[in-house]
Amino acid sequence: MALLDWMTDATGPVVEGRGVVLRPPRIGDYAAWADLRESSRDYLQPWEPAWPDDDLTRAAYRRRLTVYAREMELGNAWPFFVLDPTGRTLYGAITLSNIRRGVAETGTLGYWIGRPYAGEGHGTAAVKAMSRHAFRQLKLHRLEASCLPSNAPSRRVLEKSGFRLEGEARAYLKINGAWADHLLFGLLSEDAERAEQRSS
Repeated sequence: MALLDWMTDATGPVVEGRGVVLRPPRIGDYAAWADLRESSRDYLQPWEPAWPDDDLTRAAYRRRLTVYAREMELGNAWPFFVLDPTGRTLYGAITLSNIRRGVAETGTLGYWIGRPYAGEGHGTAAVKAMSRHAFRQLKLHRLEASCLPSNAPSRRVLEKSGFRLEGEARAYLKINGAWADHLLFGLLSEDAERAEQRSS
């Protein structure tokens, strides 16, 4: 995929989940993204890296899309927006990043849901859909995710999506300006497959 194609209208996989659609961000999504992030600022900031001063500007958004395009072309990451089934309402975002091939076949999940849509199951639906895509289409063997011990909603999303708590890492990521301990979770492809067979 050429960078020019990405900047004009993103192409890439569209992943359907239960009540959500995942697809790559587009230039035309800027206003909806900036509005949702701004209205959710106080809700999201305690769980995320510190936001740069220009984080919600159009120029920063374009830079973000440029990075996304490079990562997708290299197969290192798959950044998706989480939308309603019609594709008109932006709920949040989910990214499969740090993809390691070879003996690992592993990737890391990160996600956020805007305050107006939190607690409605969209995060869980997005994680399940992305996990299915990672295992079936990308042929990964393992997914990893983490959250702050105090972030009970994020922990519930991971547990409902089949992830198992595997440990705790001290000063794992710099969150909101300070190094923070994180709970570490993992999901194997065979565990996800068994869970899906039981629920069908």
